[in-house]
Amino acid sequence: MRITSKGQVTIPADIRARAGLLPHTEVAFEFDGAVVRIVRAAARAGEGRGDRLVAHLRGRGDVAMSTDAIMALTRAL
Repeated sequence: MRITSKGQVTIPADIRARAGLLPHTEVAFEFDGAVVRIVRAAARAGEGRGDRLVAHLRGRGDVAMSTDAIMALTRAL
């Protein structure tokens, strides 16, 4: 594996899967003088996957139903 001229490297898919490194996961690099480690960065408040998903979906609803109507539909199943 080589580092590109831009300093990029591809983490193999099996390693990403085992480490739980999903797209948009924030990572940090640690260097102890001999070894470089990639670690998951501490999540900042309001910047997790769920927060990004909610922000993306906010205001996209196109059905004018009340909460009571939606709950009645889900209870009917």
